[in-house]
Formats: sequence, C-alpha cells, structure tokens
Amino acid sequence: MFVLQVVIVLLLVVSAVVAQFLQARHDTNQEARNRSMAVAQTFANSPGIVAALRSPDPTAILQPSAEAARKKAKVDFIVVLNTDGIRYTHPKPDRIGKKFVGTIGPALRGGTVTEEVNGTIGRLVQVVVPVEDSHGKVVGLVSSGITTAHVGTTLGHQLPLLLGSAAAALVLATAGTALVSRRLLRQTHGLGPDEMTRMYEHHDAVLHAVREGVLIVSDEGQLLLANDEAQRLLDLPGQAEGRSVLDLGLDTDTAALLSSGRIATDEVHLVKDRLLAVNQRPTDLRGGPPGSVTTLRDSTELRALSGRADVARERLNMLYDAGVGIGTSLDVTRTAEELAELAVPRFADFTTVDLYDAVLNGDEPQSGTELRRTAVRGIRDDAPLYPLGKRIDFVASSPQAHSLVTGEAVRVPSLADAPGWLAQAPGRTERVVEYGIHSLITVPLRAGNLVLGVVNFWRSGKPEPFDPEELVLAEELVARAAVSIDNARRYTREHTMAVTLQRSLLPRRLPEQSALELAYRYLPAQAGVGGDWFDVLPLSGARVAMVVGDVVGHGLHAAATMGRLRTAVHNFAALDLPPDELLGLLDEMVGRIDQDETPADGAAVIGATCLYAVYDPVSGRCQVARAGHPPPALVHPDGSVEFPDVPAGPPLGLGGLPYETAVLEPAEGSRLVLYTDGLVEDRERDIDVGLELLRAALERAGGSPEETCRAVLDSRLTARPSDDIALLVARTRKLEPDRVAEWQVHPDPAEVGRVRAVVTERLTAWGLEELAFTTELVLSELVTNAIRYGRVPISVRLIRDRSLICEVSDGSTTSPHLRYAAIMDEGGRGLFLVAQLADRWGTRYTPDGKVIWAEQPLP
Repeated sequence: MFVLQVVIVLLLVVSAVVAQFLQARHDTNQEARNRSMAVAQTFANSPGIVAALRSPDPTAILQPSAEAARKKAKVDFIVVLNTDGIRYTHPKPDRIGKKFVGTIGPALRGGTVTEEVNGTIGRLVQVVVPVEDSHGKVVGLVSSGITTAHVGTTLGHQLPLLLGSAAAALVLATAGTALVSRRLLRQTHGLGPDEMTRMYEHHDAVLHAVREGVLIVSDEGQLLLANDEAQRLLDLPGQAEGRSVLDLGLDTDTAALLSSGRIATDEVHLVKDRLLAVNQRPTDLRGGPPGSVTTLRDSTELRALSGRADVARERLNMLYDAGVGIGTSLDVTRTAEELAELAVPRFADFTTVDLYDAVLNGDEPQSGTELRRTAVRGIRDDAPLYPLGKRIDFVASSPQAHSLVTGEAVRVPSLADAPGWLAQAPGRTERVVEYGIHSLITVPLRAGNLVLGVVNFWRSGKPEPFDPEELVLAEELVARAAVSIDNARRYTREHTMAVTLQRSLLPRRLPEQSALELAYRYLPAQAGVGGDWFDVLPLSGARVAMVVGDVVGHGLHAAATMGRLRTAVHNFAALDLPPDELLGLLDEMVGRIDQDETPADGAAVIGATCLYAVYDPVSGRCQVARAGHPPPALVHPDGSVEFPDVPAGPPLGLGGLPYETAVLEPAEGSRLVLYTDGLVEDRERDIDVGLELLRAALERAGGSPEETCRAVLDSRLTARPSDDIALLVARTRKLEPDRVAEWQVHPDPAEVGRVRAVVTERLTAWGLEELAFTTELVLSELVTNAIRYGRVPISVRLIRDRSLICEVSDGSTTSPHLRYAAIMDEGGRGLFLVAQLADRWGTRYTPDGKVIWAEQPLP
C-alpha cells in the first residue's frame, strides 16, 4: 500500500515537472516571438530606412545600424532585405546578398510573418515585417529573430531549480505518505481498503438488519447512531442523529438512562405500548471514544414469538408422531383410528374418518357411493356426530361433498353460518351447533388419483375457529395418513386374494370315512397368507391318510406352491405308497420346482415341510413319516399327552437323505394331533417351549376333536397370529372284528369254488345277498389271477365299511394291467369285468407282495 502511494506521489511530481517544463518552454518561445516582433517593427519604422533602401548601397548604410540594434535588443539577427528577398544585412557578412530563408509573401502584402525555420544560423524563431514609404508602398522587409538554442539557454537556467523543487516535494510527499499510512495501518489493524469497505458494508447491513435496537450516545448525551430497529422501537423523530437524547420526546426514565451513560442490564422500560429490555455499556472500556452503546429488545414481541415458536414446535412434533404412529399395521380401520387418536386433542376436539366401503374391502373406491364412518375420536363421547359404522351420503352442498369432488380441503370457520353444511341433516346439524362444535376442517384422503374418503376435524373447546395455518397442517396430517391407508388397502386386496386362493386350494369339506373322527382349524397369518395346508385322503382297505404341510414364505406364491404340493400328494396317495416313499417323491418334486424357479442369484424360492400319516382301522396301526415338520401329538384316552418319536427327515427340496416311517399303535379313542409350526413356534419363544404349552393345552382339552381344536386355539393364540396355523385333530376308531373276514387260499384252481361259497355265506350273514353275484364274479377273477400268476401266500379279505371291499393278496409284486382283449383271445377279460362291476379298484404293494382290491357300494 505504501509503495502504491509513493508511486502515485512520484507520478504526480513527474507530471508537475513536465507540465512546468512545457509551460516554461511555451512562455520562452512566446517571449522570443514578442521580442522579435518588437525589434523588427521598431527597426522597420526607424527614420531613414526608406531612404537607405533606395540608396545605391543599402548595405553600407544599414549593416552598422542593424548590428548595433541587434546587440542592444539581445536578438540573434536583424536582417534587412529587398522585396525580392535578397539580404542587405546579416550578422554573418558572407550571407549578405543571398536569398532570405523564410516566408515573405504575407509581408510583401503589408502583413507580418512569424515562424520557426532552419536558417543560416540554425533553428530559429523569426519575424518578417514590411517597410513602407509614405504612400504605404512596401519598399523592403525587416526580419528579426532568436535561435532556439538561445531560447533554451534561459530554460536551462530554470531547470535545476525546477528539478530541485520537484525532488523536495517528492521527499516531503513520501514522508507524509509514510506517516499517514502508518497511522492508518495502526488504526485499521492492518486492514486494506477492500477489507475496510467490505467490513463497513457488512457492519452497516448487520446493524440495520438485526431485530434488536442499537444506540450510540456520546458522553455529552448526543445521539450519534440509531439503527432502524431502535428508531422503530423508540419511535424517534426524523433526523434524530446529532440531537440530544433529552430532546427526542422519550419518556423521562428512558431519556435519563440514555444520557447518563451508566451500566444497565436487562432493565425494563415502558415505551408507549412496548416493554423494552434495555442493556447499556460504556464505549471507552478498551480505549474507545467516550460515550455509551445501548441495545433494546421488545419483550412483548419476544413473548409473542416464543408462543408462535411453541406452536410451530408442537406442529412439527405432531407431524413427526404422525410419521411414526400412523400406519403401524396393514389394517385400513386401524390406520384410520390411529389418525383420529393422534389428532385429538392435540389438533382438534373431535375427529371423524369416513371411507368408502370398497376401500375397507381392499378395492378402489367408486365416486357417488356412500361412505362409512370408520373412526371416531373426541374429548367426550356424547357428541351428536354420526356414530361409528354409520353409512353416510353427503349432500352436494356439504363441505365433505365438495372435498370429495374437487380433492381440496375446506375450512368452515363458523358452522352456524354454513348453510351448505346445515343442509346435510338439519336436525343433527342443529344439535351439533348447540353442543358447542363451531368450526370444521374437512380434508379428502387422496392417494395419487384416488380419493379414499374424507377426514373431518371439529373444534368446540377453543373459541377461535380454525385458521389457514391449521388448514395446511390438517392437509399434511391427512396426506401422510392417506399413504398408509392406501398401503393398507392394497395389502387388504392382496391378502384377500391370497386367502381366497388358499381357501380354494384347501379342502372345503372332509371326506366321509369311518376310521377317524376329524376336526380342523386354519388361521391365516397377520403378515399375509402363507403356505400352510392339510388334507384327509381315503385310501383302499378303509384306511385314511392325513397330511399337514407348510410352504416357506407368504403370499400368492406360497399359496400357489401349496396347491401344487397338495395336488401331488393326492396323486401319490392314489398309488397307495408308504409314507416314507411318498415323502421321497415329494422331496424330488420340490427339488425340481426349486431348481426351475431359482433366480439368477441362486437364492432358493421354494421349501416345505410335511407330515404324512396313514391310519388303518382294521389293524389299529398308524404309519407316520415327516420331512422337517414338528412331530405329531398323541392324546391317549386317559388324557395323557405324548409326542411320539417319529424320525425327523430333512425338509422337502433338500434331497440326499431318505425318510423313515414310524409305526404307532394308538388305542381306540386316542386323538392324533397334527399341526404346523405357527402353533408352537414364534419369534419370542423356542419350539420346545411351544411344545410344552401345547401339551398343557391338550391335557385340559375335552374328549372330542372339535373341543380339542377350540381349547388349543383359545389357550395358544392372540387375535392375529404372526404365522399361518393349520390344526388337524383325529380321534381313532377300529372296525369291529365281525365286519372283517379273511381266508387263506391254496394255489389250486379248485379253491376258487370254495372261496365263492364262503364269501356267499358271509355276505348272507351281513345281509348283503344282493351283492353276492357280483362279489363272486369279482373274487373269482382276482383269485384265479393270483393262483395263475402270483405266488403264495394267497389270501382273500372282505371288509364291510361304507362300501364292501374285496381284497386278494399274494406274494408277487407283478401288477395286472387292464386291457382290451381281441375277439379271438381266450383271456384278458377278467380285470375288464372287475372294473365294470366294481365302483373302484386298484393295486397296492406291501412288504410281502401286493393287494388287488375292489370296492362296491352298499345297497
């Protein structure tokens, strides 16, 4: 900065010197012109010059006088020449008689010439004037001048003084600049002009922008500065700065405080209608100028601002609570209730939520239909508003109808003065006004382009109506709730679809059979429909198969997979396979499904557990195998409960390990309980704890399967389970011995006749003579085939159940096949006849061979 100032001073000095030099030179040249003009005119008008010019030798007469005049006048030359420009005189005699160097035309016409030329004696300033006779005729010319070298001599004498003066001025200016710069740096703490300018602008902007009054008063009580806020708070007159604070029209106490300069901390002064908190400090505590600085704060406005800040904070908290507390469940009704509970009493005294019935069912709403009051919340329970569950058809003039049609919120400051709302139900609306409810905000529940319903906020406690800011808050609350309600609606739709699909895949009714007394329960999960399933399948020989399974996951995919497994079990059960072999086939099928439907990242999408049991009412045995499924529970007739040791195979789809079948022999009247893991396992307890709780529930249950189901679910479940639950309870029965007949057959064709005889005798004893002929024919064909193609031992068994069952067993594993015999074939028609005469027939394999069976309906 100092260098810049020195450079500026130097430039100023140089400029002054140059200007002075140019001015001196100009003045010297002008003086030379004037002197030359005076000398030339004086010589031209001197006496005798005209006569000398007309004399025979003008040089002899004029040369001495010209030289004398030149020396006295201190010019460099005086030249006299004729009208042709020939010199008569010259300081250098050898130039006499030669042509004059310069312009003489204007002088010949009576004028004068002043010019700078390169003459015979160098660069010079010369003047040419005419010499006229008494008649005004130009008879000659006189030129006088000074050379530039002579002119510069005068200037050269002045130049040292000029340069010396400039140098002295430069030194003085530099010294002064250094002193001023040093003082400025000390006073500005080293800040440059840019920083000082920016700091001043910032300080000025802050001073007048703060919401706090600032006053600076001198020690003499003169107001030096007042920012905009101080002028507003004190209502200062115009041009107050520079005046005494005692003359500003302030109250006595405030003026006395400002003029005293004493220290004050949060002193409260009443200035007109404002309570001002005043703080005052002296300005000379750290070496500053004497005086005081005062700050003013409007405590009245601060309280109002604090109140508004509390309101804004409460509204922000409400919005936060809405984001956290609304939509905690995927239930439309519960979500609407959460909105109403949040709004009362923090925002409104009463809140009602009205939704279309289609929304409650998970469908998209249809405009023009009635709404159902889904949630009601209030500070009291006796308000004459529409009750919960009421179907409402809003009239076109009502605020609710306007919101539903336009999708915009409506604020009704005074219900008593709202004819559109009063027209909804005149008797009820009048009671609402009489009750004290006086203001309303109605906001549509919008989710995208859908209007799901309307939310009404009612006010009765506060006398003030809802204001526009509260309308904005209501819209924000409802907007957040609308998203949650729409999500719950979508979930309800998908859940309903999945439940419908699953229930369509589950058995609608249990098949008729005599081996078991059955009862069941199925409950879908709260999180969504899963893949739990069960089934009861009648088998040959009066046997019954029971199956319970669980597909991993929830939703439509799990339900569809469950349907595929159930169909596969039906098909495999028709083959009369043992439980372990059936689970092996299921495992292979699930593995193929898993492989076919696994996404690119390799994550499995299918997995299932299953328990398969076959009960034979003739022998009283039950064969059980399970694939990753919880074990069955067996409730004995005396009420004791055990969990039989059934080998636990791997879940379906893992492959690699075989399954094992356990054989149980429950006493007649025992209850076999099959279930899925949702009954005994959840996130809060281990499965072993769940099994013990199930044991306790079964010990307290009644004797029938229906009572058992009811007791188990009542003691074990909440309202909405976290996982699907399938429960199947079967009480065992045994066929009486007199309803089963069995004979051993020797491998002799003659035995066929004996078999027909004993069978006819037994049918007569059972009162089934009408079936004797067809039974004899069926058994004749089956026994003949066993003797001809089978191996010993051969036996025949009749079972009288809901149908007449004929069974022929032998030690061979070769299964006969039904075919069409040619016209000329002697054999091949036996099984065809059996198929025509029997209602059902088939083959099942046993460890000792096979059994061919046929069923006939009882008359």
